[in-house]
Amino acid sequence: MIKMEIPPAMKIVLWLSLYSSGLAVIIFFLLFVLLRKRFNRARKRHREAVDTPTVAFFHPYCNAGGGGERVLWCAIRAMQTKFPDIKYVVYTGDIESSPEEILQKAYKRFNIKVEGEVNFVYLHRRPWVEASRWPHFTMIGQSIGSMWLAIEALDSIVPDLCIDTMGYAFALSLFNHLGGCKTACYVHYPTITPDMLQYVSNKHRGSLKAIVKLRYYRFFAYLYAKAGATCDLVMANSSWTQDRLDQVWKRPLDTHRVYPPCEVSELLAIPRSPDLDNKQDEFRILSVAQFRPEKDHPMQLRSLYALRELLYGNDAWDKVKLVFAGSCRHEEDHMRVQDLMNLAKHLALDDYVEFKINLSHEDLMDEFKKAKVGLHAMWNEHFGIGVVECMAAGLLTVAHGSGGPLMDIIETAEGSRTGWLATEEVEYARILYTLVMLSATQKDIVRTAARSSVGRFSTDEFNKSFMNAVSSLVSSL
Repeated sequence: MIKMEIPPAMKIVLWLSLYSSGLAVIIFFLLFVLLRKRFNRARKRHREAVDTPTVAFFHPYCNAGGGGERVLWCAIRAMQTKFPDIKYVVYTGDIESSPEEILQKAYKRFNIKVEGEVNFVYLHRRPWVEASRWPHFTMIGQSIGSMWLAIEALDSIVPDLCIDTMGYAFALSLFNHLGGCKTACYVHYPTITPDMLQYVSNKHRGSLKAIVKLRYYRFFAYLYAKAGATCDLVMANSSWTQDRLDQVWKRPLDTHRVYPPCEVSELLAIPRSPDLDNKQDEFRILSVAQFRPEKDHPMQLRSLYALRELLYGNDAWDKVKLVFAGSCRHEEDHMRVQDLMNLAKHLALDDYVEFKINLSHEDLMDEFKKAKVGLHAMWNEHFGIGVVECMAAGLLTVAHGSGGPLMDIIETAEGSRTGWLATEEVEYARILYTLVMLSATQKDIVRTAARSSVGRFSTDEFNKSFMNAVSSLVSSL
């Protein structure tokens, strides 16, 4: 038997590798212990200084003007009503906006007035959670970036309770492990889901790329589950989200379903009747969504193009107008709008499409009043506040047949129909064609059923469900 001798140089390399690895582990452990002691002392000092518990909301994009921001401001307002003596903090990366401007936008965009005091902590490391910073291994990169952002937040104020309302589970785990804070999260959309794993598995079945990507996704899902396990309270915004969280985090008994707040009372007051339908000549289709890739505005344009083919030779086409109403968060979103304008021009639809960017609450209400149809196209939308708003406004609503619209919002059975579901542009076009031809009486039947169904998604219902979930945790501070 030949005995293999390891060359001396190789032995040195191996020993150096082991030594370096061990040293790195020791340094990491010591750093963790030091930071934990530092932040725990800071939390206790802060509690003594203010003489009341501090509840912080981790929401780096609090000025974005989307559905997630509506949840944030409604949650703060609800908590201030029940717990007025608590100190409230919002961690935000909107360093260009003053507290007054942020609160004014919340009022202007959502008609939500936060009466109590809110303190803002400005975070300068927000670019670390932007997808553009991580062209490869984006999910892990953004998660690491969120932890770096969380450390900056802890450096400013260490709260007694931190509530994440944007989906940064890894950041929240640091508030728990390093800051010793109680933690809660309101999850709009899990960072990774079984659907994503299945999609990767099916797309490149058997290929090396699929194997590597699938292992990467599974590894990330394992880390994501560990991060979720540190949270004291979990809230999911829909049946779809709750089902996915149960599969990934495996905490069904600790997860509360809390539908997001939809401002339905003002929308329900918009007058609709068969007579009004007959008086309005323009067939106005309204799409309310932030200008983000997943909202799939291009498919809506292609659906409009397909509708034109179906209405060829019919004067009804000249009355059709598609209106995109949404907010732009940054330059990338504005570039996306320009791309959509170019696509509309390429499809010769530019005379039939309008873009309404960063509308005020009043202007958005005007759009709801003028429209006849509500359009939604996001695949696996976690909930769909825009869908509920369209239904409450009395619009005939066509949504993507997946996620929240499918599982929670729209009923398609004849006799109790509240809207329509589609998955492909041709299917959307056929439904829109049906709506163009639908009689005023038939429209009114669906509209009435839809408006009767949206009360369960009201702001009042959100306030009750949210406070039922968090009250015991807040009372324990």
